[in-house]
Amino acid sequence: MKETKKTTSAGADNEGGTYKLRLYVTGQTPNCVAAFANLKNICEEHLKGRYQIEVIDLLENPQLAAGDQILAIPTLVRKLPPPLKKIIGNLSNTERVLVGLDLVPGR
Repeated sequence: MKETKKTTSAGADNEGGTYKLRLYVTGQTPNCVAAFANLKNICEEHLKGRYQIEVIDLLENPQLAAGDQILAIPTLVRKLPPPLKKIIGNLSNTERVLVGLDLVPGR
């Protein structure tokens, strides 16, 4: 997670049910590093071949926070499929992330 903008792609076409995810971080803080690792693991287990992750480091590009109205870090934004969804935190609660991404029904 060293780059300012990083895209991890597994499956490229949006019509095939690709999830486009954007993770906002502030450098290499423990919470931000954990959020990326947790997200990668969740995607590999539940969305294999159907996701793209874009990492935005707000230390280097703070102006990008306004577009998705980012108020806390780390924040995951599901851009596609609609509707737009946000999950705040290090994404360590897998069940909460799966519900937030609409991968399992809420309880």
